[in-house]
Amino acid sequence: MITHPVTVRPSREHLPREEQLAYKLARVAADPVAVDPQVTDMVINRLIDNAAVAAASLTRAPVASARAQALDHPVPSGGSGATVFGVDQLAGPEWAAWANGVAVRELDFHDTFLAAEYSHPGDNIPPILAVAQHAGRSGPELIRGLATGYEIQVDLVKAISLHRHKIDHVAHLGPSAAAGIGTLLGLDDETIFQAIGQALHTTTATRQSRKGEISTWKAHAPAFAAKMAVESVDRAMRGQTSPVPIYEGEDGVIAWMLDGPEARYEVPLPAPGEAKRGILDTYTKEHSAEYQAQAWIDLARRLHHEHPEATDPAAVDSVLIRTSHHTHSVIGSGAEDPQKYSPTASRETLDHSIPYIFTVALQDGAWHHVDSYAPERAGRADTVELWQKVTTAEDPEWTRRYHSTDIAEKAFGGSVEITLTDGRVIRDEIAVADAHPLGARPFAREQYLAKFRALSAGVIDDAEAERFLEAVQRLESLGSGELDQLTVAAADGVIDPTAAPKGLF
Repeated sequence: MITHPVTVRPSREHLPREEQLAYKLARVAADPVAVDPQVTDMVINRLIDNAAVAAASLTRAPVASARAQALDHPVPSGGSGATVFGVDQLAGPEWAAWANGVAVRELDFHDTFLAAEYSHPGDNIPPILAVAQHAGRSGPELIRGLATGYEIQVDLVKAISLHRHKIDHVAHLGPSAAAGIGTLLGLDDETIFQAIGQALHTTTATRQSRKGEISTWKAHAPAFAAKMAVESVDRAMRGQTSPVPIYEGEDGVIAWMLDGPEARYEVPLPAPGEAKRGILDTYTKEHSAEYQAQAWIDLARRLHHEHPEATDPAAVDSVLIRTSHHTHSVIGSGAEDPQKYSPTASRETLDHSIPYIFTVALQDGAWHHVDSYAPERAGRADTVELWQKVTTAEDPEWTRRYHSTDIAEKAFGGSVEITLTDGRVIRDEIAVADAHPLGARPFAREQYLAKFRALSAGVIDDAEAERFLEAVQRLESLGSGELDQLTVAAADGVIDPTAAPKGLF
């Protein structure tokens, strides 16, 4: 890896293309390096993972809305279109990326990477796969495109914090998806450079979508960035240009949205000829909740069995969770969002509430992507009583470990103190989720397959589920035009086309 310094430059100082971050990203995308076998294996795992969580969300309102929008746009000329999860109809690649992106994101249940910024790199899959299907590309070409999408997003996330300035993390997704599509299509440096610039320029938005009364837009935000990436590539291929330099310009993203005119970032990128292995730094979720909640669900499940007395609000005086700054200030009591303690809060809010999540997992000894968020579950009297006793606090050591670049000590958990009314104190801690590569039960192919079968049960016929799993596991041998096999059709009666919401189109 080569570390590239990135600073703001005044317009009077011409910054050559080759020195601009967007161009360096484009050169990584255009570099025709071979894909490591480990990367190929993980790409397949994440295609399975995305399909699993998409299947589980097919009947949810945001997904139905996005799917209806997509299907109202006919397949454009010059291509065969792209598949839409759940149905046997095709849409244009930008609209398929939109519909499938919402389906993948709705339950907050797929892969993650956390460093200077937060991300869900699996959000790269819907746009890159949609373009691959539309353009008649092969399995190996798709693998190369996805390796790039993951690499670029991971590298940007390692170096450039967006949330510090309340910019949503999808601002790294637009460029990474555009770069991945560029690799997939074999585009030249200049075309990918222009597409990256356009994708970044159109996908910078505030983090209010993940604050306060969290709305359905949380699931739509990455899908919108994916759609913009597809459209940006299309415009760049037609010869249209982008704001330059998009990162370093004196009126650019860094100067006015991020660290300002004096900013300096160090962005790591693969050297020429170096394999793109960023996907191997990422990790998926066993539970449907914000990633920082994964370890807390696992710890709460354990405490449920070891200390059943802690599940009774009458026996508990207080629950104090000591954790990283991010967990405390974004999904903990440090966010100062009263909605995180409201039994009538939306699902989108509850899956970003550590006090709620820890309470339910502690009482139930389990976690379910639907039942754990049901209104009757959130409103249960004993749950509400215990929930109100849970607070979080930042612990500098857990914050340090959260930001550590050493994989052996990087942590997403913390410690908990449950003070009982009889004066006893239950103390425990957890560093990483059980499913993390360093956790108690790391995810491998077996777990991805099990996750898919569990989440698709009752939504997809068994024969269709096994057809998909067989096809995706031979991704390397899928030829041109065969990528339409990488979708899933809902069982009869699961999706009611007459119930699709109506809008402008």
